[in-house]
Amino acid sequence: MDLSNLFSLSDKVAIITGASKGIGLATAEIFAAAGAKVVISSRKQEALDEAAEELTNKGYEVVGIACNVGDPEALQHLVDSTVERYGQLDILVNNAATNPVFGLVHETSLEAFDKIMNVNVRAPFQLMNLCFPYLIESTTASVINISSIGGLSPEEGLGIYSVSKAALISLTKAYGKEWGGHQIRVNAICPGLIKTKFSEALWGNQVIWDKMMERLPIKRIGTAEEIGAAALYLASEASGYTTGAVLTVDGGFTV
Repeated sequence: MDLSNLFSLSDKVAIITGASKGIGLATAEIFAAAGAKVVISSRKQEALDEAAEELTNKGYEVVGIACNVGDPEALQHLVDSTVERYGQLDILVNNAATNPVFGLVHETSLEAFDKIMNVNVRAPFQLMNLCFPYLIESTTASVINISSIGGLSPEEGLGIYSVSKAALISLTKAYGKEWGGHQIRVNAICPGLIKTKFSEALWGNQVIWDKMMERLPIKRIGTAEEIGAAALYLASEASGYTTGAVLTVDGGFTV
């Protein structure tokens, strides 16, 4: 059996948000290594240029386009620029997220609530809709939403963030059901404790760390590359019959 094409993304074009570092950047490198042309996006063009140059020097085709996902016009520009450059769009990874608060739910301000929901839920919703006219033209379209284990069960100190990630899971299932007839697959990944700057408030807290290690069957922190590998599965033909799925990559935390 020839498996050389099963995980190939050759001739595919992918957009990855929140991709100047962490999970997004690791996913971009894995996609590019699998043959994709990758557009990485985050708020700061300078950081994107540095990341894109690093990957380009490895022989990959990666370009950075700045986009504040909370700005609808910026989302439109991201999609338009990608299609103008490559003429197609096959894969979307909604990875950008925010969590400006760590504390009790009832102490979360309306301003923080709105920011979290805007970036973590509304932006993926808008971006999926903007990408739809191009995804429908692809023969292997795939959307991957990066949720969280907090979306399955609220995490302590991350109440509204967890609510937003639960909403993203529900959004994933709704799109998976509706877009299946268009041959567009929509799936979600729920990372557990992953060593990134974004999650440092968790793995950098000794009390939280000790609690996690007590509960984890695989007693270590996960890596961004392990999430990227899961994303490659969902982006490739290997998952051709998978949509509306929620894949946990959490060391067994939710078992």
